[in-house]
Amino acid sequence: MATYPSDLEIANAAHKKPIDEIAESIDIQKNDLIRFGDDKAKLTHNLVNSLSKNDNGKLILVTAISPTPAGEGKTTTSVGLVDGLCHIGKKAMICLREPSLGPCFGMKGGAAGGGYAQVIPMTDINLHFTGDFHAIGAAHNLLSALIDNHIHWKNQLDIDPRRITWKRVVDMNDRSLRDITCGLGGTGNGIPRQSGYDITVASEIMAVFCLASDLDDLQKRIGNIVIGYTRSNEPVRAKQLNADGAITALLKDAFQPNLVQTLENNPAFMHGGPFANIAHGCNSVVSTKTALKLADYVVTEAGFGADLGAEKFFDIKCRKSGLKPDAVVLVATTKALKMHGGVKKDELSSENIDAVLKGCENLGKHIENIGKFGVPVIVGINDYVTDTKNEHEQIINFCKNLGVQCKISSHWEKGGEGAADLAEEVAKIADSNTADFKTLYDNEMTLWDKTEHIAKNIYGASEIIADKKVRNQFKKLEDDGFGDYPICMAKTQYSFSTDPLLMGAPIGHDVPIREVRLSAGAEFIVVVCGEIMTMPGLPRVPAAEAIGLDENKEIKGLF
Repeated sequence: MATYPSDLEIANAAHKKPIDEIAESIDIQKNDLIRFGDDKAKLTHNLVNSLSKNDNGKLILVTAISPTPAGEGKTTTSVGLVDGLCHIGKKAMICLREPSLGPCFGMKGGAAGGGYAQVIPMTDINLHFTGDFHAIGAAHNLLSALIDNHIHWKNQLDIDPRRITWKRVVDMNDRSLRDITCGLGGTGNGIPRQSGYDITVASEIMAVFCLASDLDDLQKRIGNIVIGYTRSNEPVRAKQLNADGAITALLKDAFQPNLVQTLENNPAFMHGGPFANIAHGCNSVVSTKTALKLADYVVTEAGFGADLGAEKFFDIKCRKSGLKPDAVVLVATTKALKMHGGVKKDELSSENIDAVLKGCENLGKHIENIGKFGVPVIVGINDYVTDTKNEHEQIINFCKNLGVQCKISSHWEKGGEGAADLAEEVAKIADSNTADFKTLYDNEMTLWDKTEHIAKNIYGASEIIADKKVRNQFKKLEDDGFGDYPICMAKTQYSFSTDPLLMGAPIGHDVPIREVRLSAGAEFIVVVCGEIMTMPGLPRVPAAEAIGLDENKEIKGLF
């Protein structure tokens, strides 16, 4: 079997073009860039605002089957697809989320693609990049400080310290901060109360940042954030603390989209990065809309499998922004399908036709789900060196019987050239104008009915279940005026059910709801099913232990 260099070695050996040249390829002039060295830049607000007169390109969503430890390669496929589109002569670019530091130092690793389908500079992107996450963390914690300060100085809004829902954040996996007691040490240190930390990507500020259409909309949404409740159980908003102006000022520069490039020197926006569980898991609306004004084809992705990521992309991001996708690429691998077919991780390299076919039940359910949104779908097989021709043919025939195209893509090994066949078919589908996009449910449905509709139609559940306390939360949110908000489901990404071990395409299961959370700035309702971590912990052997500097003082160990 051939051996390949690591992702970091490939990225370090890449021939980077100056960011000015990348900008010129999509008609951006030098004076419209704010450079961060030679290989990354931000776009000015003036440029973003001036593009409104341009026509939109075609919007292509990349999503995947339900994730497995074997991996699906959604980001790698997204990058490979863009390089493939450019390889066949199309004017294309990609819009991705920025990686969080937590997974980089934990277990998952970075989020800049892999193999010969990456965005660069890989180390910068996976670490501090242009400082956007630092700005979002500072903005979030400013609001936290203003809340405790208000309570310390007479508490004129009568905020109930027991009903504060706004925590603090840090962009690191640190389980010791999940539950804390703050304000200890005497009267000069504030009011003692129980609180905690979330990871920065779980912050509502991040979700707001990625859904806002412009700086005015950003400030309005920040002002509408509900930070807790009064002693009479009335919601308290950030604007009542006069926090929205200062927070927007902290985010002003970060709100400008980041421009980088792929290994093949094609343009890429990386901007924003909300959690795909507790939030909607998509890059910023402003970067997606800007890209559509600059390129003929724009590839973006949504977090986790299509049951979470694509559904939220459609029902939250597209609903709120007016975006209308033209095509969907559903990524699968033979290894992941075999895991859904019951094969153990250490046995995936052996050919197993029966397991592939059984695992295709998961693929088929995702294909069915995407069809409910009126957007044409193509399956992309992310090719592994251990795949066999028989396994590929099994997947292709399965898709053919459903009337869906399926293409093998070797972008990890061959870059854009390896994705050319997939790119040709995706462009053909996007250009066919056959998409008739629609959301899954109407705003007017009750919050309970919206949740049930998602569970039954996307997850294959028989019903949703909740105790009286949770049902009362639904009712109060409607009474408080939030009944027209979409639902953001927070559940395990590994299964259509709420049991992460129940793979394939289970049907008839129940979806138990543990709690309901309001995101009034982002304008959605988070429905929590099962145990969802908003502050991850590090594994027994963190990836951080392998990261350092080599003899040339270059970063090593990132993956």
